[in-house]
Amino acid sequence: MKLAEILFLPILGAAFAALPLSASETVLNFEPASTEIHWTLDALLHTVHGTFKLKSGTVSFDPATGKASGRLVVSAPSGESGSESRDARMHKSILESAKFPDIVFTPKQVEGKVPAQGKAIIQVHGTFNLHGADHEMVLPVEVNAAPDQITADTRFSVPYIQWGLKNPSTLVLRVGDRVDIDIHAIGRTAPSGSK
Repeated sequence: MKLAEILFLPILGAAFAALPLSASETVLNFEPASTEIHWTLDALLHTVHGTFKLKSGTVSFDPATGKASGRLVVSAPSGESGSESRDARMHKSILESAKFPDIVFTPKQVEGKVPAQGKAIIQVHGTFNLHGADHEMVLPVEVNAAPDQITADTRFSVPYIQWGLKNPSTLVLRVGDRVDIDIHAIGRTAPSGSK
């Protein structure tokens, strides 16, 4: 479930790719209200589904070099699965949301070319900070570029146990060691020169 935080990462890459190739730098602002972050965790008897919310997201991107910067921040306390008792355990014992309230993706480089308008698949390299630890990631992002707007979709898995988070399995309920994340985000280009 903690993997849901990772979702914003792909969103960044998608937005970058859609920028006009002639611009030296483009700034994208991601809209929390238009961003959907869903996570799925396989379990022995059933599959657990949940969501997280994007807190903020601004990314700068150079279409000529692929160099990127900025931050996508997901609210750890916003994570929910539809079960109060399960969510309370997730926040207290696994994500430790009070101690680590932000899940942050910092983009560094975008691979692949994206037209000023239309669809493309790119790879976004960056650092994902979850539960206080940094992890290098490369996310596949499908981008759909339109004037002044970029829609980004990505799907990936987070090896949360390998990354040092507690295994939520109990004697009765056994869960998988990875969380699948699906993200749909919309980024809008900021006025030239703004950050």
